[in-house]
Amino acid sequence: MSDAEPGDEPASATEFDPVAFLVEAVPIASHESVDEMREFLVETLAAHGVDPWVDNAGNVRATRRASDADAAAEGPHLVCNTHIDTVRPHVPFERDTDEEGNEVIRGRGSCDAKGPLAALLAGFLAVEPARGAVTLAVSPDEETLSTGADALVRGRDADHPDGPVDPVDGDLFLVGEPTDCDVCVAACGRFEGTLTLSGSAAHAAEPVSGVNAVAALEDALAAIRRFDDDAEAHPMLGAPTLVATGVTGGEATNQVPAEATITLDRRSVPPETAEGFRADLEAAVRAAVDDAVGVEFDLTERSTPFLEAFDTDPDHALVSAISDAARAVGGETDGEVRPFGAATEASYFAPAPTVVFGPGHLADADGAVAHGEREYVRVDRVRDAAGTVRRALDSLLG
Repeated sequence: MSDAEPGDEPASATEFDPVAFLVEAVPIASHESVDEMREFLVETLAAHGVDPWVDNAGNVRATRRASDADAAAEGPHLVCNTHIDTVRPHVPFERDTDEEGNEVIRGRGSCDAKGPLAALLAGFLAVEPARGAVTLAVSPDEETLSTGADALVRGRDADHPDGPVDPVDGDLFLVGEPTDCDVCVAACGRFEGTLTLSGSAAHAAEPVSGVNAVAALEDALAAIRRFDDDAEAHPMLGAPTLVATGVTGGEATNQVPAEATITLDRRSVPPETAEGFRADLEAAVRAAVDDAVGVEFDLTERSTPFLEAFDTDPDHALVSAISDAARAVGGETDGEVRPFGAATEASYFAPAPTVVFGPGHLADADGAVAHGEREYVRVDRVRDAAGTVRRALDSLLG
């Protein structure tokens, strides 16, 4: 399959119903394999006159451009991205009403992120670009290693085991996640790693003949607690956090331990990068512990970059277009510009202007929604989100 040709228009765009799509999509289990869900998405696009293609990273992609070549080249290229994989376990589909009388769709993926996907599809299939282009790029593994989104950004050459992937050359990015129709322009990043303190083993009866790595934990943990004392709070995200989440050390009860490790969870704010954090943390602990103790901090190995923090100027035209559209469709309570509450693949697309938007909640007053056993999305909010994306795309490309 290949990209839609410039000027191609869905034959039945007005017939696309985001709620009907969601009713079919949620029962499709996509926590172990996305194959069935990806096939359903491709068939849906084809049924509405779009010719999508699946790249070698498993992303479903399709592009619609202004029919005039000059207008297509001069306008922005807006990329609509979300994911079709879900977390374990699968939660069966239900459609009923909540305690307030709102019609809801329940089941795994209803809000994370098949509900947002339905909204993006509604806009993509309805817009008729008068300038620029819009690309739909749906990734297969956001909940795990983000290899799909990584390939969209960095591409892959012909030597890659799965074959080459052309990067998507977007100017603006709209990423579908559950925000309850608010416009999220920033999110913390998440890094994790292991701090290793190295000493030398000795008999516990002669402790001065060794270097006690477990004893060095005291100074190391103190340095970790002080690490952000002088950190500047981000205007939207606040201060970064650093939490010790695990510790190991010692092999025998009568031996001076030669090694101790601390597992660390970092929630970063711009402009901190994963490598910058690694170097700064290692230096801070090195300065705090005895010179005889070795210090090494390693980020957890992964095949793709960590999800770093990102932020977009709240006054950017992309933000205004989506916020204005959300208020016009759903009312004044929608379209609030705020940070997103979780790390997200949106960070891969920054520093290009990027907004996270969609129906549904990460959590509500009763607890977890996304990733929880009670995952749901309100039907009216799916329609509000779909209307918002349609209006925003018309504003930006019409």
